[in-house]
Amino acid sequence: MKVLITGAAGMIGRKLTERLAHDPMLNGRPIARLDLHDIVAAQAPEIAGAEVNVIVGDLAADGEAERLIKPKPDVVFHLAGVVSAEAEADVDKGYRVNLDGTRLLFEAIRAAGHAPRVVFSSSIAVFGAPFPDIIPDDFHATPRTCYGTQKLIGEALLADFSRRGFFDGIGLRLPTICVRPGKPNKAASSFFSAIIREPLAGRETVLPVPRSSLHTHASPRSAVGFLIHAAGIDGETVGPRRNLTMPGIACTVGEQIEALARVAGSEVVKLIREEEDEAVWAIVQNWPTRFTSQRARELGFVAETSFDDIVRAHIEDELSGNARPA
Repeated sequence: MKVLITGAAGMIGRKLTERLAHDPMLNGRPIARLDLHDIVAAQAPEIAGAEVNVIVGDLAADGEAERLIKPKPDVVFHLAGVVSAEAEADVDKGYRVNLDGTRLLFEAIRAAGHAPRVVFSSSIAVFGAPFPDIIPDDFHATPRTCYGTQKLIGEALLADFSRRGFFDGIGLRLPTICVRPGKPNKAASSFFSAIIREPLAGRETVLPVPRSSLHTHASPRSAVGFLIHAAGIDGETVGPRRNLTMPGIACTVGEQIEALARVAGSEVVKLIREEEDEAVWAIVQNWPTRFTSQRARELGFVAETSFDDIVRAHIEDELSGNARPA
C-alpha cells in the first residue's frame, strides 16, 4: 500500500501521520510507502518495513503534482490548503493554493491513469446563510466566503473526476476541528479551540464572538477517524454524491465553556476574556450551525456525542491526561 498525504505538516496531517505510524495498515494492507508533502518539512515517523519520504514543495508549482503522483499512490489524502480567514484576506493566495493546487493534483492523477482512492478535506464553509435550524444533506451549497467557494469547486472536480473513473474520490465536509493543539492560526474559527486550549495551559485568551454563537465541532481524533474510514469505504455504496457532511457536536460557545468548567474546574474559565471582534463575527455569523449528517452516519462515520468528550480528548492527547489550570 502506497499512501500520499498533502498538507502533511498541518495539524490534521500530523495527526493522520501519527495514526498511520502507530497502526501502519490501511484497508487491511500494510503501508509500504508513505509520502508526506507540504510547503514546509513534515516530521517523518519510523514505520517498520515502509519507505517514508518527506517532500517539500508548492503543490501549485509547475510539475509538483506530477512529481507526487509518479509513484502511483493507492490512497491520496489531500489536506493541503490555506485556512479560511487567510483565504479571505489574500484572495490570490487562497485561489492559487486551494483551487489551483487541487486542480493540478487531480489532473496529475488523471494523467497517471491508475485511479487511486482520493480523500479530499472539504469544509462546512461550502454552505452559506440563510440556514434552516438543522441543515439536511441535500441543502444547497452557496458559500459566502472565498474559502468556501474554493472548497466547493474542489468538490465539483472530485465528483466529476470520480464519475469519469479518473479516481475514486470521497470529499469530507469537516466541521470545525476542536481542540486544535499548538498555537492559534489564521483561521477565523481559531478561537473555538483557543478558549479551551489556552485556559487549560494556564493562559488567558479572548472570546471574540457572543456566547450564544452556535457551531458544530469534532475533535482531531474524529477527523483522523473520518479520513481513515473514507480511505476504505466502498465507492459504489457512496454513489454519485461523493461529498459528505461529517457528523459532530453542535453547541454554543457558552456550552463549550460550561463543558470546560465541568471537566477542568470553574477556575479555568476565568482565563477567558470576552472582547467582540467585528471582523471575526462578520465571518462566523454566516457559518452554518448544525447538520443532520444522515448520509455520513449511515455510511459509518462517527464523532463524539458531547463537547465534554472533546475537552477530555484534548487533555488525554495533548496534556498527558492532566488539565493544567492557572
